Amino acid sequence: MTRWLRHHRYALGVALRRLCQHPFSSLANIAVIALMLAVPILGASVLQSSQPLARQLAVAPELTLFLKSGTPATTQQALLARVRTEGGERIAQARLMPRDRAMAQLRADPTWARALDALPDNPLPDALIVTLRDSDAPTQEAADLAQTWRQWPEVQEIQLDSEWVRRLESLLAFVRVGLGMLAGAVAIVVLATVFNTVRLQALTQREEIAVARLVGATEPFVRRPFLYLGALTGLAASLLALLLAWLALTPLNAILGGFARSYGVDWAIRLPAAPDLLLSGLLVALLGAIAARLSVTRRTRF
Repeated sequence: MTRWLRHHRYALGVALRRLCQHPFSSLANIAVIALMLAVPILGASVLQSSQPLARQLAVAPELTLFLKSGTPATTQQALLARVRTEGGERIAQARLMPRDRAMAQLRADPTWARALDALPDNPLPDALIVTLRDSDAPTQEAADLAQTWRQWPEVQEIQLDSEWVRRLESLLAFVRVGLGMLAGAVAIVVLATVFNTVRLQALTQREEIAVARLVGATEPFVRRPFLYLGALTGLAASLLALLLAWLALTPLNAILGGFARSYGVDWAIRLPAAPDLLLSGLLVALLGAIAARLSVTRRTRF
């Protein structure tokens, strides 16, 4: 065990010395990876911060049940009670909108008053307006309820006022897929950059590696410093990317915060949770070690 620790301590020291021997090249490689990593970090920050913002908007999907002409008032009240019973906890509010009240509200708007005066009678139907509670899948719940209520004989038509929900869900799904593709591209950049860096290091250390093998150095002993070099490069790039993302959020929050407050919403973009950031940094370090392992395997067999 002591020997194993000594070998790894030696490999770590060699990797640090090799990074310091070429500071400008090392910093350039780290900066390239960090810039690529900062973009998905910012994207994930915006995505996670947008979910509380959507809840603060306090907009819930609505269903409007237009009743058939001539439906008695007692039947309308019975339908209202049935909606509340069958909807259960999914319904935040359900109310009856008689056709006369709807016409009066439209006449109160000067834009509609003159046009409505030209009509011989009230063309509006009686309606039930149902507002759903906030949930993880409001679009699906609204669609399920509409499918059930369309089968009632008293219901003429149902208007589902949740188009904005579908658009929001589509946008969030698009952002998630885009972040996934971007993360894949970043992984390829990390692999390519670290692979090229370690390959150049192996070529410059060719004679040293050959001598080490002549005196009995094993392949794991030769490769181990390069694995640490790749992992350290990925870890340093992750830390730099986190710093760049944090610096970028400062002016962004100053601008977006004022814009959100103008709509009465308190919103700020925050970095993902610390465990997520730690896991991402370890993953990037692992990618660096994998790239170094592939590079050394191909380039150190002289």
